[in-house]
Amino acid sequence: MKSDASAILLISCSDRKGLVCAVTDFLMRHNGNIIDLEQHTDTEEGTFFMRVEWEMAAFALPRDQISEKFSLLADRFDMKYELHFSDYTPRMAIFVSKFSHCIHDLLARWNAGEWQVDIPLIISNHPDLEPLAKMHGIDFHCIAVAKDNKAEQEAKQMELLKEYSIDVMVLARYMQILSDRFCEEYPNRIINIHHSFLPAFVGAKPYHSAYQRGVKIVGATSHYVTANLDEGPIIDQEVMRVSHKDSVESLIRKGRDLEKMVLARAVWAHLQNKVLVYKNRTIVFN
Repeated sequence: MKSDASAILLISCSDRKGLVCAVTDFLMRHNGNIIDLEQHTDTEEGTFFMRVEWEMAAFALPRDQISEKFSLLADRFDMKYELHFSDYTPRMAIFVSKFSHCIHDLLARWNAGEWQVDIPLIISNHPDLEPLAKMHGIDFHCIAVAKDNKAEQEAKQMELLKEYSIDVMVLARYMQILSDRFCEEYPNRIINIHHSFLPAFVGAKPYHSAYQRGVKIVGATSHYVTANLDEGPIIDQEVMRVSHKDSVESLIRKGRDLEKMVLARAVWAHLQNKVLVYKNRTIVFN
């Protein structure tokens, strides 16, 4: 265990008095030094959310006993919680088709050491980006998907995910719809990016359609993938104003810049254990 490692609890429950006191008292009684704490109460839902992080160096409980001990408190307040450790390096798979702007950005950030993550696997339904994977020393698997072989090919993909012990998947402009079974197998572990014209401008050329309508903003949305297409919990969004002076090519360029930025922010938040999913929404802590 690293001497500077920390533990993180993500908590949600019905709001009531004494929640913050109960959690912080639990940590204090086990010699936990809190280094970050953020809370939020949704007054309409009457629901309390918290992210608390504390140093592990002098903490009295070993890692394998924290959940067991905290569960006594969680049961008392009917809490749902997740426990994470800052020195755990998750394993991420990237799914991609032919558009390369998002995967280039992800790999650049990974190579620069911005993210504590392993990327051992890239899966695509086209062979175009295999040279990029080889350049970065990442295993590349081309699994073509069609209507008549979707179940069979997804089974191959899921076998690879298990073989490589993948924790999280990023759809970096992967132009395929995942089946309900696939989504349900990995809840809140598949991150997608799309332009924010959906569902207004669907199809292969949304920017062309948007240009014809004279849009005044372009945008991007990153969300967790669920069985309901493009309706999963939103992690991050961004927009940019455009005008009549922008050509189709200009709209595409600006839109792709937003897609890269928004996807990177969503992946970062997930890797930092700062996203708590509640119903079909997210609480994204600072």
